[in-house]
Amino acid sequence: MQEQEKISLSGNIWRMVQTDESWCARVAQAYEVPPYIAQILAGRHIAYDDVSAFLQPKIKDLMPDPYVLKDMEKAAKRTAEAVINGEKIAVIGDYDVDGATSTAELRRFFRAVGIEPIVHIPSREEGYGPNDLAFAEFKQSGVKLVITIDCGTTAFEPLNKATQDGFEIIVLDHHEAEAVLPEVYAVINPKRLDETNPYQYLEYMSAVGVGFMFLVAVNRLLRQQGFYKTHSEPPLMNWLDLVALGTVCDVVPLLGLNRAYVKQGLKVMASQQNLGLKNLMRIAKMETAPRAYHLGFVLGPRINACGRVGDANLGSRLLSTEDENEAKELAIKFDSFNGERKEIENFVLLEAIEQVEKEAQEYPMAFAYGDNWHQGVIGIVAGKLRERYNMPAFVMSIEPDEVKGSARSVDGLDLGMLIISAKEHGVIKGGGGHTMAAGFSLTTEQIPAFKEFVGEYVLKHLGNDKIVPILNIDCAVSLSAVNVGFAANLAMLEPFGTGNPEPQILLQNVQIIKPAIIGSGHVRCLLTSPSGATISAIAFRSADNEIGQALLNNHGDVYDVVGYIKLDEWQGRQKVQMIINDIMRK
Repeated sequence: MQEQEKISLSGNIWRMVQTDESWCARVAQAYEVPPYIAQILAGRHIAYDDVSAFLQPKIKDLMPDPYVLKDMEKAAKRTAEAVINGEKIAVIGDYDVDGATSTAELRRFFRAVGIEPIVHIPSREEGYGPNDLAFAEFKQSGVKLVITIDCGTTAFEPLNKATQDGFEIIVLDHHEAEAVLPEVYAVINPKRLDETNPYQYLEYMSAVGVGFMFLVAVNRLLRQQGFYKTHSEPPLMNWLDLVALGTVCDVVPLLGLNRAYVKQGLKVMASQQNLGLKNLMRIAKMETAPRAYHLGFVLGPRINACGRVGDANLGSRLLSTEDENEAKELAIKFDSFNGERKEIENFVLLEAIEQVEKEAQEYPMAFAYGDNWHQGVIGIVAGKLRERYNMPAFVMSIEPDEVKGSARSVDGLDLGMLIISAKEHGVIKGGGGHTMAAGFSLTTEQIPAFKEFVGEYVLKHLGNDKIVPILNIDCAVSLSAVNVGFAANLAMLEPFGTGNPEPQILLQNVQIIKPAIIGSGHVRCLLTSPSGATISAIAFRSADNEIGQALLNNHGDVYDVVGYIKLDEWQGRQKVQMIINDIMRK
């Protein structure tokens, strides 16, 4: 095996991202950035002319006219008409963070223009998306115009029936679409198969991002028609904190317009204008300005928990409330739900691991199911199985009336297309999703056929070889070059997330000194080089794995270390720290 194909202590193959040196030199000079920043930009395939928009993304530069999306104009006109006429409007959303944020932005907008919308978030027992129960509620309330958001593109039966019953339905969605669309008034979805807009990055939007474009279109019409001569114009830009939260938590690429949404949304969130988010940040003990990390790993899980083990409506309520007391009470509930979710998740995860490892798997995937596994955690469990085995994972809960499932993928396998194909072959009842995540439903009797179908699909697209994960390294630097200025320059590339991961920095030929276990199994140490340069480092949750044991039991060995370089701020002082992701013995 060649040297570059050596396996690290975490079981990864390390590969340095290949870049064009002349391109990097041009970018470094033209945009006045350090060479290593230019190298990282090259590795992310950022076009020369797009560097400025990447480093300083602005919504006004990246959002096209909303009418570029099919059905946007007719949907905006119908909604503006409803607002002017004071019609009743209903909204159907989803119970995850994208659903909570997108329904909250619609609720805030309609409230601001004088309409209190009826918002229905189906519980997990009801199932995902529009259903007859919701439309029966709307009919009784005298609603005619219904907006579905973060759902609806493949909800043919309930939406076609509702249309026949006289409802006018606007679908705002971003999930994979089929060739046929529901028989509704309008379907706005950048993933429509007949979509022709020239802005490819619009396909990356989460539902809350699609919803924001829709509100921009409606708001413009109301302004043009003189509505705001007698009404206050809604502060759309103040709701970008919701757009940022939903965008990060739905794990869509932080490129193009999404990048601008999150960059600006983080600034809005820092001002704590949203009472629900302010109280959630407080109870989560967020003491620094929010970053994409906080959205994905601190705030998002708490909001998701209420949809998983609590009341599905609470997320939307928290994010749209104007009552300080309600915001405080809900934030406390969310924290409690998050603790409960963790306990349930651990139980189901252990059972799933035992099932997967009990016998040899016929296909290169993790496939597990159990009686009454909590539906609210099967998606998280699928994600953890995917991480543990580096294979696609499918986890199902067998309920009395049907089986609910969730899946998480690896590079090279499009789950959205897999689920559409499974529906076409009749091996599941329904479902949908994205490239990397999907949900589905089936009967107990269908499980064997579904397992075979999925297994053969995975074999066809990924092959049967053991999947050895690749850790892509963005750049290698000497330990002496890693200082406060270096870390500050890396921050130019934020926000980090899908499509723009935090840079993996390689430090070569370092030694480990003063290792110690701290907290819940974290290993802290110092990294030092022959030149005498030293920085602090930490490997999270590593005390019982290969990395942690190597750090704790080293005897002056020399290592190459890969990880993130962070600015550690404490009491007004800044120092550099490395978050260790992997190591390799020299």
